Amino acid sequence: MPESDSVFAGSIPENYDRRMVPLIFEPYAADLARRVSALSPRRVLETAAGTGVVTRMLWPQLGPDAEYTATDLNPPMLEYAASLLTDPRVRWRAADALDLPFHGATFDVVLCQFGAMFFPDRIRAFGEALRVLTPDGTFLFSVWDAIEKNDFAAVITDALAAMFPADPPRFLARTPHGYHDIGRIRQDVEAAGFGTVTIETVTAQSVAPSALEAATAYCHGTVLRTEIEGRDAGALNAATSRAAAALAARFGDGEVRGRIQAHVVTASA
Repeated sequence: MPESDSVFAGSIPENYDRRMVPLIFEPYAADLARRVSALSPRRVLETAAGTGVVTRMLWPQLGPDAEYTATDLNPPMLEYAASLLTDPRVRWRAADALDLPFHGATFDVVLCQFGAMFFPDRIRAFGEALRVLTPDGTFLFSVWDAIEKNDFAAVITDALAAMFPADPPRFLARTPHGYHDIGRIRQDVEAAGFGTVTIETVTAQSVAPSALEAATAYCHGTVLRTEIEGRDAGALNAATSRAAAALAARFGDGEVRGRIQAHVVTASA
């Protein structure tokens, strides 16, 4: 994975939260928040928190004595997240999931929504989650299924490949949807030291008021923007229009709906 795949900077964090979060992340954030709150944890650590969609959904469901630490390696994303949730009991901290700055056996739950795909060493990151968990703690994380199981991402990737045939933008297929093999995921989690691993595939629906809104979310609110502008600095609007036309041709001119699919992993020692 190129280092640039994990750089969410400039206007990307705001566009990501305003457009991508409601488009594809909110259903899974609600699902993950429900799973974590059912465990009634007192000390929670979130890694790769992004703009904080899970944090905002989960925090109100926790008990009054709960302690929540949300971390991310990307300062612009973390700063934006902190601006949206200012409760002093939620601590925002820059931290690398591969080298967590916390003592062992500190947290009842470690969670991570759609961050593991970006980890350069996933076994090490999973091992760090295990290290900071209490002996009876739980690690929960989600990753996207293959791009072919996620309609909007697949259509947009194909549309941009036709626009840039010599050097197709492959960020979506390479990274967000690049860690989807259940056998490999299970093997990595077990290699990190977890003894019990459950993987559930969850299908939901992505809804946007228009094809253009969905295309704008992907082309402006992800690192796909960096890839487009890296090929042609002035091509962002044209690429967005090309992606929107492809989505409209597949899903219609009004409100558009498409399948999204992800794996949710629950692990314990």
